[in-house]
Amino acid sequence: MQPSPRLDYPRLILSALRGGAGKTTLSIGIIGAFKSLGRPVAPFKKGPDYIDAGWLALAAGRPCYNLDSYLLRPEALLQSFHSHASADCIAVIEGNRGLYDGIDMEGSTSTAELSKLIQAPVVLCVDCTKTTRTVAAAVLGCMMFDPETPLKAVILNRVSGKRHERMVQKSIEFHCGIPVLGALPKLDEQHFPERHMGLVPTQEHEWAHLALEEATRLALTHIDLQWLTEIADSAAPLPMPTHSFKEPEQCSANKAPSPSQTSPVRIGIVRDSAFQFYYPENLEALERCGATLTYISALDTTPLPPIDALYIGGGFPETHAERLAANTGFRNDIRKLAEDGMPIYAECGGLMFLGQSLLIGDAHYPMAGVLPIVFGLFKRPQGHGYTEMLVDQPNPFYSIGTILKGHEFHYSKALECPEGQTVFAMKRGSGLLADRDGFRVHQTLATYTHIHALGTPQWAPALIENAKVYRSQKSKSANALLV
Repeated sequence: MQPSPRLDYPRLILSALRGGAGKTTLSIGIIGAFKSLGRPVAPFKKGPDYIDAGWLALAAGRPCYNLDSYLLRPEALLQSFHSHASADCIAVIEGNRGLYDGIDMEGSTSTAELSKLIQAPVVLCVDCTKTTRTVAAAVLGCMMFDPETPLKAVILNRVSGKRHERMVQKSIEFHCGIPVLGALPKLDEQHFPERHMGLVPTQEHEWAHLALEEATRLALTHIDLQWLTEIADSAAPLPMPTHSFKEPEQCSANKAPSPSQTSPVRIGIVRDSAFQFYYPENLEALERCGATLTYISALDTTPLPPIDALYIGGGFPETHAERLAANTGFRNDIRKLAEDGMPIYAECGGLMFLGQSLLIGDAHYPMAGVLPIVFGLFKRPQGHGYTEMLVDQPNPFYSIGTILKGHEFHYSKALECPEGQTVFAMKRGSGLLADRDGFRVHQTLATYTHIHALGTPQWAPALIENAKVYRSQKSKSANALLV
């Protein structure tokens, strides 16, 4: 009997004892260092994250894909990893939170479980601030907590000099028996400013490339990259996936139209420094189903191009509120398209933009006015974490009875919002109002919850089907006027 074929991907996971330990900056530096040495990197981010993924993508010079065991079934996660990793790249996966942190006692969605699923060795980033020998105890605890987790090495972060570094390194190597691959000094905060418990998005950080260069320099100077490469190369080959994704029938029907068929539908994507939170998998799912993507800026004053549907992702509209409010033409165009029946799907920041106005302090900023909702901004999160929703009302995108899994992270909430037009019942998470989410008006659906297309495979074909209907109706109306 022939052994099952296996695929050999060099790979490693960078994890930590907790969030805020510096693993994103470390990951950026390592990816930048590998790239500068001529070793291409396939970047991945564990968990629901756009900002860190954006930095990793910038460092690697290619898209960063999310591996999330809550949003994706194991077979979908493995297929995604197989699709985006390759033998000639090192796959660098940044974990989230602490190594064993997850949504339950079993740690089923933790970085440790991901490491076992994709059989990737783990390198632990340890914040050494105001501690020495205790670091060894923490590392040993991680090794003993679950011996099946392939913890292979440690990198020290925020050390305060050579004496401090030597003491911590000797303690770890003596008590834990695993190598320390390097030690980074504390970085200047100006290079990597934070907002809302994470880095500022690359699109809003005017020194992003300088920050990347500094992180790369530190990794080249302070980390044994040859040893790190050997750890990545030591990862065992993964079995070939037993089955590939099955595209929904709607996707197959839309794909590669013949000359006798209509042209692909045009999906507008609002993407700029105000709205930049999109999983590449979501955009690729639309293209895989046959759509042509047209990128649009909400900060641009030029007329909208011809489109058949609109997707507005998340971001930080609050940091651009004045410019968004001042772009009256764009706001009016979006409202008119919504009233005309164009299908619009919006998430989080997109939801806020479609509202009547945004209240920040004492200032009211008018938004698109598609939804009869006034949003206010607060200093603490109003919704943070994974979500689960039951679709219980009619809407253009999901069948009643569908269970959706996603995530939310917002400092805003609805101050004024009419009842009766929400379509999701929250089973987990905060949502929009009174355990409800997903506000529907016309053919627009806007929600605080972000979905991942590989975990919600019906989303992309539904948006495209709605776009086809809208285009057909517009064409009929135009022909009727000519008769």
